[in-house]
Amino acid sequence: MYDLAAFGIITGFISGFFGVGGGLILVPMLLVSGFIMKEAVAISIMQMVFSSIYGSFLNSKKATGVLKDGIIIGIGGFVGGLQSGYIVTNVSNEILQYVFIVILVYSIIKIFITPAEHDCDQKSKSKVTLFIIGFFTGLVAMSIGVGGSVILTPILVGFLKYDLKAATALGLFFVIFSSIAGFTSLSLSGHMLFTQGAIVGVCSLIGVYFGIMLKNKVHSNSYKKYILLLNTLILITMLYKTF
Repeated sequence: MYDLAAFGIITGFISGFFGVGGGLILVPMLLVSGFIMKEAVAISIMQMVFSSIYGSFLNSKKATGVLKDGIIIGIGGFVGGLQSGYIVTNVSNEILQYVFIVILVYSIIKIFITPAEHDCDQKSKSKVTLFIIGFFTGLVAMSIGVGGSVILTPILVGFLKYDLKAATALGLFFVIFSSIAGFTSLSLSGHMLFTQGAIVGVCSLIGVYFGIMLKNKVHSNSYKKYILLLNTLILITMLYKTF
């Protein structure tokens, strides 16, 4: 129980600072501590419900401009996330871990080659395009136990021309939709671990508060370096655990 509480605080801080659901850091920690991939996914998704709602509330005063697109992407993510129970039931733990690694490599490359701030305006996209982006992000993310920000943020920064901090705020807002859908789907399919997920989720609220507070004080270029460092460390952990 104490390990789960510590995992929650650490994950909450990462979630608030980096605008992620927390699965990026929580899933590897749970795997190393002895949980199998599908159990780690379940705990991670329940934690995301707590951290994403509270984190988005704290972000709301500074991120009002991104919420319009965020709602459309979020609805797509909710629909996609509802399919995750089927994926988790029918796909092996090993394949889910390989997908996680591929997503991390993609995210690192895309964020590395894209500036943290854009001089040009954001690209305007149709509602259908935003919904489709959200749908496939939610489908894949909930199946591997991450909120979707690791997939969504490179798309927002690289293709829709969001500044990095705005993209991470939108990414955490997106996690509300995808995580609730994932929680519903995994609960109905019998994969959810309610007690462990609740312990991690409640404790994560402490970390979220301090993570967002620190994020608002960091320069964008330094913030990009921190995101790349985090993703690289998690990639190394996943490669070690998988191979």
